[in-house]
Amino acid sequence: MDRVISIREEQEIREHEMLDPHASFSDSSKGREREEAPCDIRMCYQRDRDRVIHSKSFRRLKDKTQVFLAPEGDHYRTRLTHTLEVAQNARTIARALRLNEDLTEAIALAHDLGHTPFGHAGERALARVYPGGFWHNEQSIRVVRILEKHGQGLNLTWEVRDGILNHKTSGKPATLEGKIVRLSDKIAYLYHDIDDAVRAQIIWDGMPEEFRDVFGKTRREMLNTIIHDIIRESRDCTDIRMSKGIAEAMRGLRKYMFENVYTNPAAKGEESKAEGMVEQLYEYYRKNTGKLPEEYRVLIEERGEEAERVVCDYIAGMTDRYAAMKFREIVIPRAWGIY
Repeated sequence: MDRVISIREEQEIREHEMLDPHASFSDSSKGREREEAPCDIRMCYQRDRDRVIHSKSFRRLKDKTQVFLAPEGDHYRTRLTHTLEVAQNARTIARALRLNEDLTEAIALAHDLGHTPFGHAGERALARVYPGGFWHNEQSIRVVRILEKHGQGLNLTWEVRDGILNHKTSGKPATLEGKIVRLSDKIAYLYHDIDDAVRAQIIWDGMPEEFRDVFGKTRREMLNTIIHDIIRESRDCTDIRMSKGIAEAMRGLRKYMFENVYTNPAAKGEESKAEGMVEQLYEYYRKNTGKLPEEYRVLIEERGEEAERVVCDYIAGMTDRYAAMKFREIVIPRAWGIY
């Protein structure tokens, strides 16, 4: 009697019928660090996406800074909304190129799980005080390999972990789907940071005229122009790329944003305070590892992890609000009545 194939196997067959030959096929994954029985319904990258969405670190992104620290208004991006915008852009590109949309989405949703409170200010502070250095992409890998699920990690596939690790500008993802996320991250933060900067009245007219000539007059036109350009230039699916003109304009716009927004006192005026908070939290917990939550103490006492590294893990996992609360508990006497 012939074996009845599962729904997952039916979907894996359809992938080979529908996707480009250069796509990352689910049934060809390099697998997980710990072998698991396959699901009878979901393919491997679908399972990875679901694990990310249900993780605690993903939920905490909603209270982590993207660019603007404690903005006055409800419509500024957070690390979570940035992540969702990256995923939306990446899925659009992957679908148009007939690449693996599930893998693309899993990488996109997980790429910033290791980001610190207070955005890049927190990352700079930990990089200064921890001798081993600190990079949020590497921390995202620690989250999915070790820190989630009380030290068990999410046991994601190799392809998703590769995309997470290599999503920074200097990264070299091994899959086309990872390359899509790497570009989509840059597209998303330039697009939404211009929007937020206009909302904060840091820049008044959005893009300078020189970039409007390339991208279009509005931010919507900008997003449309860039995504169409990537799809058009990458149709052979041997690489994910932009045209020379769009790539140069993107670099110019990024430089403009660093000069006018990312270092602007109105957007960044409070960052030195945030960095000081993170540094003091690090020094306190480095000297008082017994004050760490149990799941972090176990990493030191039972698994032999370096104490300073685990302190970084704990602080990097904090939301902005939780970090500020712990700072108050540690630094300000209760008798002063702020509680």
